[in-house]
Amino acid sequence: MTQRIFVSGLAAAGVALLAIGALSTRVRAQGNSTPEGAKVTAEEFDRVFKKSNNWGRWGKDDALGTLNLITDAKRKQAASLVKTGIAVSVGHDLSTAESADNPAGRFKQDVAPNFRVDTYFFQYHGTFVTHQDALCHYNYNERVYNDRPLNTKACIPDINNLKNGVVTRGILIDIPLLKGVPYLEPQTRIYPKDIEAWEKMAGVKISSGDAIILRTGRWLRRAKLGPEKVLGNSAGFDLSVAPWMRARDVAVAGGDVSVEAQTTPPFVEGQATPLHTFFIVGLGMPIIDDFDPEALAETAARLHRWEFMLVIAPLRVPGGTGSP
Repeated sequence: MTQRIFVSGLAAAGVALLAIGALSTRVRAQGNSTPEGAKVTAEEFDRVFKKSNNWGRWGKDDALGTLNLITDAKRKQAASLVKTGIAVSVGHDLSTAESADNPAGRFKQDVAPNFRVDTYFFQYHGTFVTHQDALCHYNYNERVYNDRPLNTKACIPDINNLKNGVVTRGILIDIPLLKGVPYLEPQTRIYPKDIEAWEKMAGVKISSGDAIILRTGRWLRRAKLGPEKVLGNSAGFDLSVAPWMRARDVAVAGGDVSVEAQTTPPFVEGQATPLHTFFIVGLGMPIIDDFDPEALAETAARLHRWEFMLVIAPLRVPGGTGSP
């Protein structure tokens, strides 16, 4: 998948807030964070899921989910952000080096007298290859997005729903820069108050149809300290961010590991990856894992611009659970 962003100047944007009811005092939609180290029960997660999902919002047959929020007007807004024309990739290099966070793949190259050809074999779901998750990638209680029954023979809705690509306003959320550290430590949880502090610092406001890229500094930390297992051991958003994202109508979210903190044992009972479940199944959001936003972060900081035109082009694979 080719992923590029075009960095531009700041622009004013509206905020679409949807009314959501009061949630558990331990899992809040706005402002107050879950107490450090607090556990969330399966019942609390279920209440959040049922209260804040998008099932039926765009009709009972909808298969696009939050991509409905990326309107023609939103794409035009994104295009208008291109001022300097600088292009920065946010995809991570593939590697044949097997490590704790990369099962690696096999690359075969054949050489003919006047050309070369490549064949690649790799598992893209995981913690190394930048990839997009389709809405059939996860289920909750044997239901997929929009209250569809889990189909064990077909992946519906599949990645081919994104065959026309994604073009929208992207916003980088650079939490290490906000905190004044090079990178976050594994299992650090990021709360709505942190996102709002970043908005204030960066001069941006996350609004309907936006795509967000979370930087925790994972790749910088890996370069300095070496690879380590990141499943169950990564910094990212806390569960309290879930209804916050629904209220802001974020269309796509991704991070440099995933969108969420992963702890061992999981801080949400029965959910090792609760935001994968909530975003994909509940919101219908095709999230992106393993972004590499280091070059983007450097460019954004240099230009003092953290919003840009984001272009995403998944492979067209009917029935695909996602795409590298």
